[in-house]
Amino acid sequence: MLQNNSALKSLIDRLWNNFWSGGISNPLTAIEQITYLLFMKQMDDLEAKRERDAEFTGEAYTSKFVGMYKVPGSMEEVDKQDLRWRNFKRLPAEAMLLHVQTKVFPFLKSFEGGSKFTHAMSNAVFIMPKPSLLVEAIKIIEEIFVEIENDAVVGGHAFQDIQGDVYEMLLGAIASAGKNGQFRTPRHIIKLMNDLVQPQLGQRIADPACGTAGFLLGAYQYILTDLVRKENPTALQPDEDGFMRATVSATLNENLKHIVEDSLFGYDIDTTMVRLGLMNLMMHGIDQPNIDYKDTLSKSYNEDAQFDIILANPPFTGNIDKGDINESLKIGTTKTELLFIERIFTMLKMGGTAAVVVPQGVLFGSGKAFVEARKIMVEKSELKAVITMPSGVFKPYAGVSTAILLFTKGSETENVWFYEMQNDGYTLDDKRNKIDKSDLQDIIAQYHKRPTKASTEAQREGVHFAIHKQEIVDNGYDLSLSKYKKEVYEEVTYEKPKVIFEKLEGIEATILKGISELKELV
Repeated sequence: MLQNNSALKSLIDRLWNNFWSGGISNPLTAIEQITYLLFMKQMDDLEAKRERDAEFTGEAYTSKFVGMYKVPGSMEEVDKQDLRWRNFKRLPAEAMLLHVQTKVFPFLKSFEGGSKFTHAMSNAVFIMPKPSLLVEAIKIIEEIFVEIENDAVVGGHAFQDIQGDVYEMLLGAIASAGKNGQFRTPRHIIKLMNDLVQPQLGQRIADPACGTAGFLLGAYQYILTDLVRKENPTALQPDEDGFMRATVSATLNENLKHIVEDSLFGYDIDTTMVRLGLMNLMMHGIDQPNIDYKDTLSKSYNEDAQFDIILANPPFTGNIDKGDINESLKIGTTKTELLFIERIFTMLKMGGTAAVVVPQGVLFGSGKAFVEARKIMVEKSELKAVITMPSGVFKPYAGVSTAILLFTKGSETENVWFYEMQNDGYTLDDKRNKIDKSDLQDIIAQYHKRPTKASTEAQREGVHFAIHKQEIVDNGYDLSLSKYKKEVYEEVTYEKPKVIFEKLEGIEATILKGISELKELV
């Protein structure tokens, strides 16, 4: 696995350091520029593979690098072969930088990733302060791809899956530049949420604040794994977090691939995130992703009752201008963490299920809007589960305590299942080192066999239990686990004061005797 490949880690660190020392210190800008270069390299490699496959099978195939390309804003035309990574990387440094900026990058922006990709890339710019930085970046990326190929041969991994891991390692730096509560959801938490909601082939799946599209990629991988599980269970391998998974690049026939691609939808209000989300999915094999620049809380968004599954970790600390809030949202607040609960509810079809990460303050906040948000899940949906997570899950980027809420629109709440996650498989400090303790597999197993009746007083002493809806209503729709968990206190018996004093006097006598003996020796 990539996590154990020290050579790859070293190369990626070198790439980051070169961009930093070269004058690109903003992580978001750096990841964009690195992504463009990775995309140029992959575009060439994929075309080369398709050309070889067509030659082997005898099928007709017209490469994207055949013909002439008219350079935007000029009368010049260039042979598309000159736009290939393998060819332009041989140019002298200054000539190569000018060639990539004025010819290769405009060609990349028009790459066939669907109209959404073309639109998102319309204002994208290629920033490279000096030719030497481009030369060094290309050299390191070449080494990264060689290491990927070696890892695939030695470890038996699928090429595209490992390449996706490299990309996700780069994405991890985005969190340090996060704003308005944005930060990347750890991949094992994404996997957990997908294993809880179990998205199926053909279901419409959305993330209303998708960032780099991690939840959509997780859903894609879950669906792929489910297909492989049904056809060839032995092809599944456990990953580092204990999840049985197929590689993202496992073969899908074209019909199934189109069904999956047409099922995933993401929205974000940050154009940079939209570009990164599009490229993230495209680099994992989804040719034409449905990711769009939209504010799903604003008046311009009206796609209600459209989705079967929603997976989200929406911004926590943001506020939206009251005048911009969609009229259909009646909750009466400008807090995004509450507005997104109502938005997700409206986006779901009847019978649709959501898994959403919220700050734990949403569970017990006493303000009217907090209560109304919880009532939506309890009264208008079936609130299935509240899974509290320890505060270190999102470190080193944020220390906020969070919870996962699962609810199904249109069903009726009878009992709410609570689980107190104590370990997610990693230390809860800033280092987040891998450890042997993890509750994730137990959460999945217990959730899918959760009780249909409320738990007894004795059962509430454990880490998971079920609470009847009426008790939640009686407590002002409070969803904090501590409200319902029965704490067990050990009775401590102390000795009588007289006995304690006698023991102290005995100790004192021993000390005095020792001092007296020492004096005699002096």
